[in-house]
Amino acid sequence: MSSSSLRLTRRGLLVASGATGVAAATGLLGVRNALATAGPQSYTPTWASVDQHPPAAEWFQDGKFGIYYHWGAFAVPAFGNEWYPRNMYNNGSYENNHHKSVYGDPSAWPYHNFINGARDKAGNWVQFAPKLKSAGGNWDPNEWAQLFVDAGAKFAGPVAEHHDGYSMWNSRVNEWNSVATGPKLDLLRLHADAIRAKGLKLFVSLHHQWNFGGYYQYVPQQSSTTLRKLYGQLDNATEQQLWTDKLREVIDGYQPDLIWQDLYLGRIDEARRLDFLAYYYNKAVAWNKDVVVTYKDGFNNRGEVYDFERGGPAGIQTPYWLTDDSVSSSSWCYTQGIGYYSTTAMLHALIDRVSKNGTMVLNVAPTADGVIPSGQQTILRGIGDHLKRFGESIYGTRAWSVFGEGPTQMGGGSFVTPRAGTNKDIRFTRNKNNTVLYATVMGWPGSTLTITTMTSSRVNLANLTGVQLLGSTAGTYINLPRPTQDGGGLHITMPSASAPYSALAYVVKLTFVGATPTPTASPTVAPTPTPTGTTTPPPAGQATAKYTVTNSWSGGFQADVTVTAGAAPINGWKVSWSFPNGQVINQIWNGSHTQSGSNVTVSNVAYNGALAAGASTTFGFTATWNGTNNPPASITCTTS
Repeated sequence: MSSSSLRLTRRGLLVASGATGVAAATGLLGVRNALATAGPQSYTPTWASVDQHPPAAEWFQDGKFGIYYHWGAFAVPAFGNEWYPRNMYNNGSYENNHHKSVYGDPSAWPYHNFINGARDKAGNWVQFAPKLKSAGGNWDPNEWAQLFVDAGAKFAGPVAEHHDGYSMWNSRVNEWNSVATGPKLDLLRLHADAIRAKGLKLFVSLHHQWNFGGYYQYVPQQSSTTLRKLYGQLDNATEQQLWTDKLREVIDGYQPDLIWQDLYLGRIDEARRLDFLAYYYNKAVAWNKDVVVTYKDGFNNRGEVYDFERGGPAGIQTPYWLTDDSVSSSSWCYTQGIGYYSTTAMLHALIDRVSKNGTMVLNVAPTADGVIPSGQQTILRGIGDHLKRFGESIYGTRAWSVFGEGPTQMGGGSFVTPRAGTNKDIRFTRNKNNTVLYATVMGWPGSTLTITTMTSSRVNLANLTGVQLLGSTAGTYINLPRPTQDGGGLHITMPSASAPYSALAYVVKLTFVGATPTPTASPTVAPTPTPTGTTTPPPAGQATAKYTVTNSWSGGFQADVTVTAGAAPINGWKVSWSFPNGQVINQIWNGSHTQSGSNVTVSNVAYNGALAAGASTTFGFTATWNGTNNPPASITCTTS
């Protein structure tokens, strides 16, 4: 944890007095309280200034679990995934073929028909236009907010704008919004009011930095200014200003507690990124709120929180971090036939991430008309059941000196599939006073729980005063005999060989006089993957490309490719290789790719082609594989 997140301020008095609960209940704060937020009381748009902002607010570290949702016009076709607006224009893609079959050729039936409304080939009216239940529709934001509370979330909120360029608020700078079109509702306002009425913090995600310069690369040039705005075809200066203006509208109009932004922030001019941070942080000071900004690129972890997409580190990582994950592996938005991870896998992923000094925000995928499907509700309520009963081992805790033990490896990067643990997998947390250690076991261990981390040679238990099993309801405990300790670990006698109650994980509470002990050594974590497929050093004006598999799972993997300029600067680059085992790329970032059979070519995008001598840039991708996943035998890198 960075030192900046530990500054003691008068904010603590506000917490002690219970005033934060009042603030949460009343929502937006119209009058500045005399008490101050954590960190500086004013910011300027410089790294030296914004880096002083405490990145992970206390409420964020305490809350551990949030919910957001991909809901918008891209959910109407309910096919492929949330990138349907992009892929429907990619000739020959699954989405393109589907679109031609159901709606027509994109040249005659464009994406904005999902916003404005049109008839498909069968004569059905198609439009993103959810209606409130009170108006005869299926959507009730208050029901959603209650579900999030039942799930145990402490913050929640919508994707306010995805890459498609459609704003879910009453925008003055973007006519493609939910008030001017479709629902004719300020969806962000309705979300915000419902969420805050339940005492939750407001999370808002924005993905609009990739609306221009890549997402709509297959869309032909549009004739009108308004269509060019939707499809990211305005000049760069105008697009960059629009990025700023949209953020300011959301900040000023809705006062979010957390702003989450997707990849490609690095494409935004540095001055604009700094302006956004200073503007938001200064507004938060005026509101007397501690706010959080997360990032995947474009910021740093001195003042902001790094986000792992669908993953997390292999071990404890500081400073404090976030992961965004989803109930489904196939899509972030609703699609017909969408599949889900198990409740156990998602809960165990949350427990693992908290033990490693992180928070998880979980995505759900509502239908276009505003229904969260029952399968997703089951997952949320299952997580909520655990948190309601055993939340003291999650909420308000901090990572111990060791995250856990057991055979199931979780984390290790982004795009890591959630996995259910076993009754040999244990994850640790501690209370903020560091007098209580929680050991969460991902299955009933039987008559004896052995914690191998806590051997007699590693951990001194002289100050241990009590051992309890958290009971089946919150605030109840089963006292356990004093454990024994030897070279094999700490041996705790459990109440019975079989579980005394049903749960997806069980928590043992160890209470100490004074601080919890620190093991004399920590288990090793998985090593950093060894790079493969590296070209020879380049002459002046050329570049190398280094291919690294960073993660793999059954049927899929993630890889990074780092391009490094030689002894002279370059203006652009192109990397080519052949997959040896039929691997197929399904998502790429920081590059534009084509694949024909096994042959892949990746070119730079607008913002990362020019490299100074010796400078590097990295693009990444996820792909499928079947059988084996050998790296390319060779990689070529050409420059311009």
